[in-house]
Amino acid sequence: MNELATSFGQWLGRWLSQTTYMQGTAPPSPRESLAATLRPCDVLLVEGQTRVSVTIKYLTQSTWSHAALYVGDYGKPGTPHCFIEADIVDGVRLVGLEQFDGLHCRICRPVGLAETDRKRIIEFALVQVGRHYDLRNVIDLLRYLIPTPPVPLRWRRRMLALGSGDPTRAICSTLVAQCFQAVRYPILPIIETQPAGRVDCPDCVEEILRVRHHSLFVPRDFDVSPYFQVIKPTLEGGFDYRQLAWADEVAA
Repeated sequence: MNELATSFGQWLGRWLSQTTYMQGTAPPSPRESLAATLRPCDVLLVEGQTRVSVTIKYLTQSTWSHAALYVGDYGKPGTPHCFIEADIVDGVRLVGLEQFDGLHCRICRPVGLAETDRKRIIEFALVQVGRHYDLRNVIDLLRYLIPTPPVPLRWRRRMLALGSGDPTRAICSTLVAQCFQAVRYPILPIIETQPAGRVDCPDCVEEILRVRHHSLFVPRDFDVSPYFQVIKPTLEGGFDYRQLAWADEVAA
């Protein structure tokens, strides 16, 4: 039964990973602009075009269906632009920038990250390379067969965490969240308040951050996080609106 479930899971994973045409929300990000802008530990959010991407975008109510951690040349010597990502079929793997050609992307950058922590994040991520999603747990893949499942909004995030004990390895944001949590860098922590205990200010409160479980993170969390800066390569490269060629001006 395990062999049958694994074979079916592999077939289903490959089917869900196939590209299907869909209109993107913005033009693709040029590879050269991304390469010139990226820094190690940047998170690249991607508007995917696979079958599984449609469901993830619906469940997360977001443009983004995929997240990858940029590790630069730490991954493969001689390969300057490497990412670590989680794939349904291939598991955790190293890929190049060409993997995202033709796709709308966004760079989210952790702010004020210490160099020692940057290295720890990358080391933690590299250790995960080679780990595989347990394709015997086909229930984790069957949920993606319905692009827009009739699930109440408050349950959609948790639907991504259904299934086996390590179910969300197919959701790449889980891997990226674990990397940052390894150095206690915040993404979207649970914020609680408690009395500050100050004699001079009895009504003062202080915020206490609690770690959100990594299985509940989705790609858009890095976009909306107050601790990640959104980087746009077009602006970073020196944008000048006066240099744009408009159709009416060209025709004249």
